[in-house]
Amino acid sequence: QVQLVESGGGLVQAGGSLRLSCEASGRTFGDYAVGWFREAPDKEREFVAAVSHRGATTYYADSVNGRFAISRDNAKSTVYLQMRGLKPEDTGLYVCAAEYSPDGFYYNTPERYHSWGQGTQVTVSS
Repeated sequence: QVQLVESGGGLVQAGGSLRLSCEASGRTFGDYAVGWFREAPDKEREFVAAVSHRGATTYYADSVNGRFAISRDNAKSTVYLQMRGLKPEDTGLYVCAAEYSPDGFYYNTPERYHSWGQGTQVTVSS
């Protein structure tokens, strides 16, 4: 497993942008698929985006497609989530997760991931 630390959250007005980072340590990060999820009070954990181990494939939830972009720099053991056109409904704790997947698969369900960070809070004001 890898250890994950998120950063980059904050308070932003609707229409604004943020870039989140998920830095990993402990294993060969380039063999891991990574996903971003978000959590909000009284809501289930929601899939946001995922990227395959070398960044060749990405996948987005319909709610963020076209506004968010996931990317990775394996030399820095870091995955990024660039968020633009933020809406109040994007508010939540954003958590990154990683799963060993050297064959290039990625996952959009939380039960497929076994390494999780603590999250970074994103608050979008209207």
